[in-house]
Amino acid sequence: MKTMKKILCTLFLTLLAVSVYAQQSSDTLRHEVLLETDSGNIRIRLYNETPLHRDNFLKLVRSGAYDGVLFHRVIRDFMVQTGDLGSKTAKPGDAVGDTPESYSIPAEIHYPELLHRRGAVAAAREPDDVNPKWESSASQFYIVWGVKFSDGQLDRAQERLDAHTGGKVKMTPEVRDIYKKVGGTPHLDGQYTVFGQVVEGLDVVDRIQRQAVDAHDRPWADVYIRKATVIK
Repeated sequence: MKTMKKILCTLFLTLLAVSVYAQQSSDTLRHEVLLETDSGNIRIRLYNETPLHRDNFLKLVRSGAYDGVLFHRVIRDFMVQTGDLGSKTAKPGDAVGDTPESYSIPAEIHYPELLHRRGAVAAAREPDDVNPKWESSASQFYIVWGVKFSDGQLDRAQERLDAHTGGKVKMTPEVRDIYKKVGGTPHLDGQYTVFGQVVEGLDVVDRIQRQAVDAHDRPWADVYIRKATVIK
């Protein structure tokens, strides 16, 4: 009987160790990408929960596709957008952001686990009227800045979410707490694919989102991704 108890105890400890290792592996074996910009470096950790977006992003980074692209759409207290491959050759004053793409990526929306908190990296996409499945852009993405919300502001944000999603996206108390303490853009939740998070360089994102912009939200002083590299 003692032998059986020892076997069961050993088996339990082994399973527990495997479970802990699997959890650690899920956390530590996430790819990371470094964006070297002329405003500083931004390090992004990609989510394994969105494998289509992760793999597409890694493919583009490894091919050098993002080297030299502009942050072509910058809205203060909201987000900074980049990834238009045609922006590499844009001249001062050109409207950018509409370079044709040959494919899109199926939506991989995991709300509320992956949400639009400050520093979230999400895929841009075409509007609902031409993109009812919320498929993502092949290359364009944005980094969330947003603001910190009061309870009253979150109530209004929930009303906006209800209008856009037919009441399907509800902020939990935990989500509301994040938006109050960390900040972000809750009105985008459940409608765009969040596939990464800034883990270093939020101060750089802040500098970019503060840039003066023209009527097309393009910074007057160009801000580039000089080089994107897979570092982990």
